[in-house]
Amino acid sequence: MSAIEANFDGLVGLTHNYGGLSYGNLASAKNHGEASQPKTAALQGLVKMKWLADAGLVQGVLPPHERPFLPLLRSMGYCGSDRQVYENAWKTSPELVRSSLSSSPMWAANAATISPSPDTNDGRLHLSAANLSTMLHRSIEGEQTARSLRAAFARKEYFAVHDPMPMHNYFSDEGAANHVRLCDTHDAAGIEMFVYGRNINESGTQFPARQTLLSVQSLARRHGLKLARVVFAKQSRAAIEAGAFHNDVVCVGALNCLFFHETAFAEKIEVLREIRTAAEGLFEPIFVEVTESEVPIKDAISSYLFNSMLVQWPGEERLVLLAPNECRQTPSVLRYCEQLIAGNGPIGRVEFVDVRQSMRNGGGPACLRLRVVLSDEELAATNPKMLMNGSLFDQLNRWVHAHYRDEITLDDLIDPGLIDEGRAALDELTSILGLGSGFYPFQRS
Repeated sequence: MSAIEANFDGLVGLTHNYGGLSYGNLASAKNHGEASQPKTAALQGLVKMKWLADAGLVQGVLPPHERPFLPLLRSMGYCGSDRQVYENAWKTSPELVRSSLSSSPMWAANAATISPSPDTNDGRLHLSAANLSTMLHRSIEGEQTARSLRAAFARKEYFAVHDPMPMHNYFSDEGAANHVRLCDTHDAAGIEMFVYGRNINESGTQFPARQTLLSVQSLARRHGLKLARVVFAKQSRAAIEAGAFHNDVVCVGALNCLFFHETAFAEKIEVLREIRTAAEGLFEPIFVEVTESEVPIKDAISSYLFNSMLVQWPGEERLVLLAPNECRQTPSVLRYCEQLIAGNGPIGRVEFVDVRQSMRNGGGPACLRLRVVLSDEELAATNPKMLMNGSLFDQLNRWVHAHYRDEITLDDLIDPGLIDEGRAALDELTSILGLGSGFYPFQRS
């Protein structure tokens, strides 16, 4: 049976703003306080999704979360009507309210870790929603993310959707942004590389190392993976300190190709050896390493070269790199891309995409998508209303134009009108995407 790699993109939320909440994310910090354009951001994401769907790739949509997230504020002792809770929280805990407003679920690469059915002991596709426990504004996502995944992948004979791991420092988990699957073909058994930043209680970096070794070991067990086909690789401190808060800022892989910066891993030679050993008898891995002399790490991170999407394009033998426009505007990166496709390596083409609104908050094309390998039967069992096509694209465009603000400043976030605006929009979206009743917290209250 054949299989494909689908991309499920997070739809940008209505309160997309530059709150600067993500410590260690240099782009987020740099643009803190700037006015954002939520409508433009959502439309940019939809254009990317439609482009890939039109090319013949399977493209899914993950819904935004309810924002502001009033259950967070109520859990901190704020009482009364929704409007009273919101207004009183702004008076005494503005940072808490800003966390409740974050549109960070748009970055679906952090939504979950995925192990395709060819890799698992029970032959089901396993999805573990991430707890994102390091950052407050992201730690509120896990439960709703699990609901989204169950709405998309409901049939338990094919899919196992796991709740987030415990909300504890030992189990810090940032999802697929720290996970790479390599294989010969998508329907064949592959190897899975889990990347972590620290062991439990380990410190030593200025910026937080957001994934723990215990969390990735637990994910591998939970998904029923064969440990001989699993690699645990540690991020380098140099990459984290340079702004690589997730591994996908310095590394991306597809099929048998691993594309990475030389500073990505703490023990690069050992990691590459372990990958070869794990892949033995399945496929021959190909490594495309970018050196510091070719692209300095600061340029790799500012341009998000490695947060590009590396995809198998229909009808093409070589892989295609879907890079943000910022790569074209960074001389060292553009020069490297030109050299990359001029050779005979596994990457044959680079396409540049405009996701500037996401980039300004520290998320490139790869941050916006969650990769899910699906067999023919699994694809048929996936919620069809969450799969992109011309009709859904038109519906979502009309929805965005009807409900999203053109611009949001940090001062605009004080407006309690955002509560009703968001709920009206999400009520409508629930029907469009076939999410079921009681999908959002406000629909269950």
